[in-house]
Amino acid sequence: MLRKIGRLFVIKTRFEAFLIIYALALGSTARGSAYLEQFPGVGGQLLFLATTGAVFLAGAKMLDCIRLEKEVAELRARVPEDRAD
Repeated sequence: MLRKIGRLFVIKTRFEAFLIIYALALGSTARGSAYLEQFPGVGGQLLFLATTGAVFLAGAKMLDCIRLEKEVAELRARVPEDRAD
């Protein structure tokens, strides 16, 4: 039962990753605009940049991991064929 629930939290496709990246971006821009109100000037702008930059880094890592998991699955599927020879 816990395994079925755990599978809900696994990102399997690029589309799912883009949806999560979009949600993270919405949250980070909301937080960044709050920083701009709390800290006017360069300090608020730097904090806004940091919140949006974190989304870019996390999104790139998610997309790289999905690509890597796909390649690993392809290699694992190919290994039994190689050992049969």
